[in-house]
Amino acid sequence: MLQVHELHFRYKNTAVLTDVRIELNKGEILSIVGPNGAGKTTLLKCIVRIFKPDAGRVLINGIETGNMRRIDLAKCVGYVPQSSPSKFPIAVFDAVLMGRRPYVTWKPSKKDLQIVADLLKVMGLEEFALRDFDQLSGGQKQKVLLARAFAQDTDILLLDEPTSNLDLKHQLEVMEMISRMVKEKGAGAILAVHDLNLASRFSDTIVMLNAGKIFCKGRPRDVMTAENIRAVYGVEVTINQDNGTPYILPIRTVEQAEVISD
Repeated sequence: MLQVHELHFRYKNTAVLTDVRIELNKGEILSIVGPNGAGKTTLLKCIVRIFKPDAGRVLINGIETGNMRRIDLAKCVGYVPQSSPSKFPIAVFDAVLMGRRPYVTWKPSKKDLQIVADLLKVMGLEEFALRDFDQLSGGQKQKVLLARAFAQDTDILLLDEPTSNLDLKHQLEVMEMISRMVKEKGAGAILAVHDLNLASRFSDTIVMLNAGKIFCKGRPRDVMTAENIRAVYGVEVTINQDNGTPYILPIRTVEQAEVISD
């Protein structure tokens, strides 16, 4: 479905991504994890062509994204940024309707309006339909942006911290919604995630970045090991298993552990 080959990106004179190679298959959730500054957000922006890579290729169904028109790319890839715009003077219904823009030639059809109405209901946003986006809480804004991406009806979703600003209940609801959409539609999603336990529970594949390079990738149980987390995050952890899914319990930083041992 989506392939990233030998991707390199530099910001000014600093290498941000180096030789990144990933593949996303149908029906799969791929999570990108790593400490702050590892390159997670930059990788998503390179895939969706907000940033232009210095080298490498991104292909969707065998077609290089650099050869695609913007509107065609928008029909293939939906992107939700890490943070919402500070000022977005538009009603919630219209904000979600913007996701239908790649398909609207003159004005929204009844189908477009119904898709938006259904999404607002599914995501528990019906009561906010006519409210200004600016008046919502951070978590509500995040759900509206997710609804807009779902309305775009793409086969690939790129989600940068999709559970940021959400409480525990809404984190689970959003992740379960993403998982259900991916599995039922046969789509694919790439998530940049800070929460290692959410990534472990909901991902088919995890890519662990460190300083712009892939440190390791594979199934959650193969990536989420105490050794890998210690090496990349500098944190001592305990790993528990629940039906084969690893759950991470942080204990102390490596520096603290060294002080104790001394």
